[in-house]
Amino acid sequence: MTDPAAVVQGNPIPKERVEAFLRNVPAVPPRGAGNCATSPHTPAPANQPVEAHQSASKSRADRQRRRWATQVVVADELARRACADRALPPPPEVSPTHLLTIAETDVADLGSIVAATLAHSSAARLLLARLEAEQDVPETAVRDYYERNRDRYLTPAALRRGIDPFARPAPTDFLPYEQAREAIAHELRRAAAHRAFLDWFDQARTDVVYAAGHEHPGDPSHPDHEHRH
Repeated sequence: MTDPAAVVQGNPIPKERVEAFLRNVPAVPPRGAGNCATSPHTPAPANQPVEAHQSASKSRADRQRRRWATQVVVADELARRACADRALPPPPEVSPTHLLTIAETDVADLGSIVAATLAHSSAARLLLARLEAEQDVPETAVRDYYERNRDRYLTPAALRRGIDPFARPAPTDFLPYEQAREAIAHELRRAAAHRAFLDWFDQARTDVVYAAGHEHPGDPSHPDHEHRH
């Protein structure tokens, strides 16, 4: 293979794999930390025709979108290797006609590269599930979360009455800890797994080599770089 988009652990990732992914992504991916695929509209400079400015902006957005897509494809490849290293069952291949949809809440929480990776890659989801199973959430952390977020555990009857959870509500206005515990523990395990996944991804992609035009969209070494949080 010649001229790959990236090289992962000595193995080239063909540019066609990036292009195939892009064909199934909305023209404007969701914005968020780690997604620099598009930029907000800016007016044309006074000395530049509007048409020329719009053309330049579109070219820039297209280049950034390709860099963003390369990160997702690389993350999928890294996740497949991580699953193999952990002796997890091989994840199914992604359908070439699968249209990517990404939850805006995931973009806000994880950044759009990781959110898109988890939406696109069965290997990434399998790895996340294993990381979640490995998380140990202490009982004290679950109890502390319950005590600090009592407003989230008002009973349906208390909500209907419009009870203010911060104005001396009765103990019976809250779900008992025993009823809320399992959902809280699951939420905390999931959050810990997401942090572990982000840490894994940051470490795993350290040695990835990118071709020109396929760098991370926030890499300051290319003129279009843009990284927003």
